[in-house]
Amino acid sequence: MTYLLLTIGFALLIKGADWFVEGASNIAGLLRVPSILIGLTIVAFGTSSPESTVSIIAALEGNADIALGNVVGSNIFNITLVVGLTALINPLKVESETIRKEIPLH
Repeated sequence: MTYLLLTIGFALLIKGADWFVEGASNIAGLLRVPSILIGLTIVAFGTSSPESTVSIIAALEGNADIALGNVVGSNIFNITLVVGLTALINPLKVESETIRKEIPLH
């Protein structure tokens, strides 16, 4: 039963994400703005809304530690994911002199 509910949840999540992206594209078309602008605003807000919801509920229930941990954890994950994927696609080139200055014990 648990696996069935998990599968149904994933299917609904995927369909909801599809509707969300479709709706954001329609808004971009109606407002005649570039899709990248919609991607950077509406979609960005939509992807951070679960963290916001958890943090608001935790704060209202007096669990500030959960709200703070949620914010810090999601930011750490998002930053490391973006930097990591960027480094995989196009590795950063750092001169050896910079490494000697910035990491003296290296």
